[in-house]
Amino acid sequence: MPQPGTVIFYDVLPGARMPKLVEAGRLRPVAGPAAVAELSEAERAEVAVLITMANTGCDAAMLARLPNLRQVISLGAGTDKLDFAGMAARGIAVRPVGEALTDDVADLAMGLAIMAGRDLVQADGFARGGAWAAKGRFRPGKTLSGSTMGIAGLGRIGQAIAARAQAARMTVVGLDRPSARGLGFQLFPTMRDLAAASDFLVIVLPGGAETRGVVGKAELEALGSEGILVNVGRGPQVDTQALIEALETGTIAAAALDVLDGEPVVPARLAALPNVVLTPHIGGATWGARARAAAIAEAEAMKTLGLA
Repeated sequence: MPQPGTVIFYDVLPGARMPKLVEAGRLRPVAGPAAVAELSEAERAEVAVLITMANTGCDAAMLARLPNLRQVISLGAGTDKLDFAGMAARGIAVRPVGEALTDDVADLAMGLAIMAGRDLVQADGFARGGAWAAKGRFRPGKTLSGSTMGIAGLGRIGQAIAARAQAARMTVVGLDRPSARGLGFQLFPTMRDLAAASDFLVIVLPGGAETRGVVGKAELEALGSEGILVNVGRGPQVDTQALIEALETGTIAAAALDVLDGEPVVPARLAALPNVVLTPHIGGATWGARARAAAIAEAEAMKTLGLA
């Protein structure tokens, strides 16, 4: 039987160690929401802290199952699957630990921009497949230096991307949102305007209905035939069908996507395109990010349980 003040942890990942909670006998790993539902009423009553993942979240049904829950900790940057209203109504503290992922997501965004701009996937095949020896030089790519990177979402991660872009001698512009004001970047009122001003358009917006479908046919046309789209935000923020057509017709030059609408399913037409780079939602998937997130989560849980 779990001890009073149990910490439930969904889908414990390798590298996400919480030794203090283990030593105190307070950590109970579970497979996911369904496993919590299978616990007895007494076991669920013991749960004081829920450590969840950004892609799992904590909804109203989970809150209802945990009558004595005092804190929800989310190991990720995304918060759209957290029932903030329900937690506030019950006085449950919520602590996303997205700061643990900031540098890794920013690194990936820049890596994707370089991969798409320099055609690195195609260049790898060119070298491996013998074309280098047979045909000579590979085609020139797009330089970062002197280019403009438009960042839609200049929050914590967006600012980290901006710092990397500036180090690469790029001009940074942004979408006019409250989090972007006062940072010294030129801001544009609409996504279409931002796309028109950008050579690389990077999407790193928070999820939710407000940002769904913010990049569609008009925005891709504005980005133009030399433009490159990078999405490390949320898949539904980009109209996939419009993007496929834009890539097929040369409306834009290329795209690099860590997230997709409907992931993990990748549309066959998208996967077949040579001018798209795809990664399987790995922005924060590093050993360092896992260790940092686990350390923050453990410290927060220990304080909530009065063990710090």
